[in-house]
Amino acid sequence: MLASGSSGNSAFIATERTRLLVDAGLSFRELSKRLAAIGEQPDRIDAVLITHEHSDHISGLARFARRVPVPIYLTRLTAPAIEWDGMTPRLEPFQAGARLAVGDIEIDSFTIPHDAVDPVGFSFRAQGIKIGLATDLGYIPDSIKFHLRGSQVLMLESNHDLDMLKVGPYPWAVKQRVMSRNGHLSNDVVGDFVSHEFDPSTATLILGHLSEHNNHPEIARIVARQALDRRGLATQLVVASQKEPTEVFRF
Repeated sequence: MLASGSSGNSAFIATERTRLLVDAGLSFRELSKRLAAIGEQPDRIDAVLITHEHSDHISGLARFARRVPVPIYLTRLTAPAIEWDGMTPRLEPFQAGARLAVGDIEIDSFTIPHDAVDPVGFSFRAQGIKIGLATDLGYIPDSIKFHLRGSQVLMLESNHDLDMLKVGPYPWAVKQRVMSRNGHLSNDVVGDFVSHEFDPSTATLILGHLSEHNNHPEIARIVARQALDRRGLATQLVVASQKEPTEVFRF
């Protein structure tokens, strides 16, 4: 994870042959800096995948597409919702739920419940490894649980602490949106999922998209760790940051 939070999101997934960027919610300069921190650079990326059109996921996309003219994969409904700043990017539209292939990486897209035009999550498969990525969702329906099952690495939203949200600075209408079934996952919902339906074969759980105002990394970590401990799981637990990349997970 290059960045994850309310102000900008981007992830990097690669094999020896193929390099993917998932979302581009950072400036080109910042994205280049964070790629450099893990020994990568923008012009080596083969494709960009977009989950949805909210600014914290696409604010740097047009600039990136201008500098690195690689294919951009996004749903047919999402593409018209993005402002391309007068340029014509190399779009590869797909229907939500479609299976894609970029290089040697097979990608399944799946619809997520969020207040965007046509938001999706992804699972990635290559060389016997599966990675699941689902953020910006108000709840976890069975269809998403199915797609996340069997992931060696799972990146899941743990956006807010419910008590912090209720007493926090947001207007009540925004609080209602965040708590809705088209909003964001709370720490408690994630804890309940880990307690009852989390795949015990998952080696690494990454908590992401934490709210700057309505959560704290240690609260999210404690809730998830307690849930893992109740099941006797030694799963590696990582809390992704807005400010710096996570470690690189290698298989």
